[in-house]
Amino acid sequence: MGFIEEMKWRGMIHDMMPGTDEALNKEITSGYIGFDPTADSLHIGSLVQIMTLVHFQRSGHKPFALVGGATGMVGDPSGKSQERNLLDSSTLDHNVACVKKQLEQFLDFDCGNNSAEMVNNYAWFKDMNFLEFIRDIGKHITVNYMMAKDSVKSRLETGLSFTEFSYQLVQGYDFYWLNKNKGCKVQLGGSDQWGNIVTGTELIRRKGGGEAYAVTTPLIKKADGTKFGKSEGGNVWLDKNRTSPYKFYQYWINSSDEDSAKYIRIFTLKTKEEIEEIEAKHNLEPHLRLLQKELAKDITTRVHSEEDYKSAIDASEILFKKGDEAVEALKGMNEAIFMDVFEGVPQAEVSKSELEAGISIIEVLCEKTGFLSSNGEARRALKENSISVNKEKVAETKKVLSSDLIDGCYILLQRGKKNYFIIKAI
Repeated sequence: MGFIEEMKWRGMIHDMMPGTDEALNKEITSGYIGFDPTADSLHIGSLVQIMTLVHFQRSGHKPFALVGGATGMVGDPSGKSQERNLLDSSTLDHNVACVKKQLEQFLDFDCGNNSAEMVNNYAWFKDMNFLEFIRDIGKHITVNYMMAKDSVKSRLETGLSFTEFSYQLVQGYDFYWLNKNKGCKVQLGGSDQWGNIVTGTELIRRKGGGEAYAVTTPLIKKADGTKFGKSEGGNVWLDKNRTSPYKFYQYWINSSDEDSAKYIRIFTLKTKEEIEEIEAKHNLEPHLRLLQKELAKDITTRVHSEEDYKSAIDASEILFKKGDEAVEALKGMNEAIFMDVFEGVPQAEVSKSELEAGISIIEVLCEKTGFLSSNGEARRALKENSISVNKEKVAETKKVLSSDLIDGCYILLQRGKKNYFIIKAI
């Protein structure tokens, strides 16, 4: 299946220049996507473009991933309501290195003629001075042409700096440079990049006379109208230190049926037949959420690992497990996962020395934590067999709590099914 055909059935084509499909079907073609290094990790919004390059390479073409070490110093106004803070060179260098490492998880950089390549536009901008740029590049694109772009028009009332206004010229020159020096004929990107991309094709046409094409993907929106890629805590990142595998998994497993059907086409490498089979099974028993489970498993495993996926599953099920199985699952949790699962649960601190000496369960439930309002309530709860410590039922009012800590730091108290409290040992 050709690249455009593959992208179409997956719902990943928004717009493309005439002749693009024919050019791609004719020969191995080089194409690129730019990635913005404004953070030391990409987030799941970037996964759309990563998967675009993955399909581009799997179709036999040569992908270039451009990390904008230079354009990151300028800032793209597309889709932005105000100018963002610009980063210093050392921060950008760090971010570029981190982004490069993440992209290497998805693209094959050693597979012969269509091996992926990483480029940084700082390499060709660092020695170019301002006069050279406006003389050799600026004269080929009119102000009228630049003003007609949506990314510019949408900001005219609120204000647009010359720095941001010049961004489309800078990105256009990226395409020109890659076309001239790397033979790149196609630039790919999100639909909000169309204006910047066609500025590049226009520059190539006017300055070099080479072949140039453009393909954009639709911007993803969730069925409920909320923004894709955002959770209550902000961006869902690819770096596990920013978004844990547990939270990453939860984002996908909690997708609606409508969104999951869209996501499984965009973010996995499953074939059309495989996806339709999963959907058919899901529709027979939607309460089992097979579609969401297959989606979350695939993406969590590829972005993180099989081990991280299994840990996320265990963590997700801890609230529903009972008996020895629950006790063991809780003991195996590290601090990061534990705090993710029980995020927002009230806490109290108790010294480790007190725990080592032993504290009565009544004192722990009431005076030391305030989890229960009185000693009498604590006794009643214990007699009702509704109290658990680290998922282990406690009924004995004379029980003494010692240093049986989760990851050496925490004790989980529970009353009934949903009432939790955390003790942090300090």
